[in-house]
Amino acid sequence: MTPKTMTMAGPIIKTALPGPNAKRVLEGDDRYISPSYTRSYPLVAKEGRGIVVTDVDGNEFFDFSSGIAVTSTGHCHPDVVAAIQKQAGELIHMSGTDFYYESLVTLADRLSKIAPMPGPHRVYYGNSGAEAVECALKLARYHTKRQNVIAFFGAFHGRTMGALSLTASKPQQRRRFGPPVPGVTHVLYPDVYRKGEQDALACARFIEDKLFKTTLPPEEVAAIFVEPIQGEGGYVPAPTIFMQELRRICDRHGILLVADEVQSGAGRTGKWWAIQHTGVQPDIICMAKGIASGMPLGITLSKADIMDWVPGSHASTFGGNPVCIAASLATLEVIEREGLLRNAEEVGNHMVQRMANWPKKHKLVGDVRGRGLMVGVELVTDKQAKTPASAERDRVVELAFERGVLFLGCGVNTIRIAPPLITTKEQADVAIEVLEECVELVGK
Repeated sequence: MTPKTMTMAGPIIKTALPGPNAKRVLEGDDRYISPSYTRSYPLVAKEGRGIVVTDVDGNEFFDFSSGIAVTSTGHCHPDVVAAIQKQAGELIHMSGTDFYYESLVTLADRLSKIAPMPGPHRVYYGNSGAEAVECALKLARYHTKRQNVIAFFGAFHGRTMGALSLTASKPQQRRRFGPPVPGVTHVLYPDVYRKGEQDALACARFIEDKLFKTTLPPEEVAAIFVEPIQGEGGYVPAPTIFMQELRRICDRHGILLVADEVQSGAGRTGKWWAIQHTGVQPDIICMAKGIASGMPLGITLSKADIMDWVPGSHASTFGGNPVCIAASLATLEVIEREGLLRNAEEVGNHMVQRMANWPKKHKLVGDVRGRGLMVGVELVTDKQAKTPASAERDRVVELAFERGVLFLGCGVNTIRIAPPLITTKEQADVAIEVLEECVELVGK
């Protein structure tokens, strides 16, 4: 089926996909670029403005992936661009590991004011979410003088060896890279869709009632790493009762609670941090992706007394790069000034309400879930058995691309909906209509 060309109010597809210019790029990519990269469809981006990405053939797409939850203020927000340009003309690099510059402190102070736990705080700067997690892992071990950590099945914390050892979302991410960093124990993350709310408390209590009484002495556990909303695991929000029980376990045994907000933070869920929806306060929080709206910046923020390591314990040559910090400061200002937390909540609620009846209306849709602009649509082939519809999910994503809307998959069978925080209800309606059309086509 040839996708129709949409009006100016939506995506504009001018060529067959991929177009002739895109095909030339794809040939070069196949020749030179690491085959380890994952690509869901042949988008060759050239320009981005707001929620629109234009490819090398002039096709215009609605980006409902935000470059994997990164472009929080939209592509090339003028204030973020201006901040980058200004800083690039003044100072591009002066390693914060060995020297000082003011913006390191300015951003740390700004982040301290919106942290999900009371201060005082300390901040470590890296370049990515994986580096933020690596820092948190090393810091937890250093501070507690304990070697073991707990993470969850379905989690994605990054691909560097420490972060990879915490990751447990897809076997290919770990295949042939073993052995992982020792000392990591994975336990079940709540599956409310399949097992109901009662499963949430049972998952948390398993740690104390079973794990700590059999194979893992609690006094040797440094930290529990948790995503308040699992990203690669399928956009699965952690129930409040589960997070509260984790906090209680950590407090009882002197364990640090580390919130990985790399994908769910920086306003994506309608609050600065997804963990704030549960009322639980972490000891350490990891952030990246949307915190600088497109520039590479990873941040580990902890309670000040926890970040007690001495010089030389951990560092990064490029972490806290002046240009990236300028982008982050501009991003935070835009989110606050333009009311994007409220917009994320309102537009996200609007989308969820529009899709609320999809599990009854469409035979492929098993569940619609999420918070703010972090929404997952889970596809199944058998609603009674909740059998994952992985191939069907991939086909839906491909068809949406052909119609000019960029989605990505997550988990085994979930479509992630994560547009920029500037997205309007009207733009969301266009994307949801396209998604529904594709779901109907694949479900026939």
